[in-house]
Amino acid sequence: MAQTAINGENHPYASNHEQMHQRCLNPYRSKVTVVLGAQWGDEGKGKVVDMLATAADIVCRCQGGNNAGHTVVVNGKDFDFHLLPSGIINESCKSVIGNGVVIHLPGLFDELAKNEAKGLTNWQERLVISNRAHLVFDLHQQVDGLQEAEKGGKSLGTTKKGIGPCYSSKATRNGIRVSDLLGDFKVFSEKFEALANMYKRLFPNFEVDVTAELTRYRDYAERLRPLVQDTVSFLHSSLKEGKSVLVEGANAAMLDIDFGTYPYVTSSNCSIGGVITGLGLPPQTIGEVIGVVKAYTTRVGDGPFPTELHDEIGALLQKRGSEIGVTTQRVRRCGWLDLALLRYTAMVNGYTSLCVTKLDILDTLEEIKVAISYNLNGEKINYFPGSITDLGRVDVNYVTVPGWSKSTVTVREFNELPKEAQDYIRLIESDLGVPVRWIGVGKGRESIINVKD
Repeated sequence: MAQTAINGENHPYASNHEQMHQRCLNPYRSKVTVVLGAQWGDEGKGKVVDMLATAADIVCRCQGGNNAGHTVVVNGKDFDFHLLPSGIINESCKSVIGNGVVIHLPGLFDELAKNEAKGLTNWQERLVISNRAHLVFDLHQQVDGLQEAEKGGKSLGTTKKGIGPCYSSKATRNGIRVSDLLGDFKVFSEKFEALANMYKRLFPNFEVDVTAELTRYRDYAERLRPLVQDTVSFLHSSLKEGKSVLVEGANAAMLDIDFGTYPYVTSSNCSIGGVITGLGLPPQTIGEVIGVVKAYTTRVGDGPFPTELHDEIGALLQKRGSEIGVTTQRVRRCGWLDLALLRYTAMVNGYTSLCVTKLDILDTLEEIKVAISYNLNGEKINYFPGSITDLGRVDVNYVTVPGWSKSTVTVREFNELPKEAQDYIRLIESDLGVPVRWIGVGKGRESIINVKD
């Protein structure tokens, strides 16, 4: 058989090569939709995920642990999720806890039991857990508290759920994964004892009953086993089959360990990069990236907060918005909407659309301020400060816009909102260059305005 150049028309492999090239360019029949918090958390991501999950085949968590707190209200019942994806309420889709999540098994099974009591059913058939996910033990939680106590007045205000110590174990390669628990239990026991002994050396007040813990985890292993599989292969196969995949980010962009207000951040990447590494997805699978924005700004715990309000308006937002942390039960600090901050998180995450939540909390205000930029050392800056010292010293430039002084709670169409409320939404859109697709005006599933193009 005569040989031809590799790019020759008659080369026997030329057509196969082209087909293979096309398959590599687009091997997936569907794209992943991602929901991310755009501020310091508590934006209402769970509600958005619950709304989108009605049309999803799979809903995933990609990072964080039971330090997250997402509330979904269905038929007047509040479902609180910490480890479980909020989409587990949808009985027609599977819920995936990915490799980037750190799992506290006692907390997971307790969360399942509590939500079962509220009406969650058939979760055993729909919950899938990665064999690569790391385990948070009670000893991690104990260490979390000991580390915070050592910092004294300079503590970071963590949730004390053991998330940081678990991610530290993962990074220093003495962490323990789900696959370890489900493998040779003797090997798991040796790893657990080594981890406990390390903490005993580091912390004089550390105590753990290794034998009791191993007995408990032998039972957890059998309860967990039917739920575990290789989620990387599962998700890739699902996308190639054209399944609809939705990813629920935990925490938020300003709590990201790289891009947030370090060190007052969480221990994982809760921006778009964490979706890719936390589920084993290549970048070309990412489609829509939805940023969830509260109509004002809140944060829990310490750290700089340029638009924070220490007056009666801040108190009003806290009260009307019921701003108490689902996980920590701490009162959230409240302030004006910060567009300088949102421009930064939009740059990092590449939002394709926004959902603005809790617009109704602003209903009683006669006028509203919006932060549009910062000054540092007397000069306007066009970047978000990477230093918390600098961020704590910025002067905020505001615009003041009229409020609408009427209830929006029953509104379901954008054009039925008061003109001032419409203008507020358009201000956000025009400044960020990202369209607002949904607006939340209440707690329930039904309290969403779908903004028409």
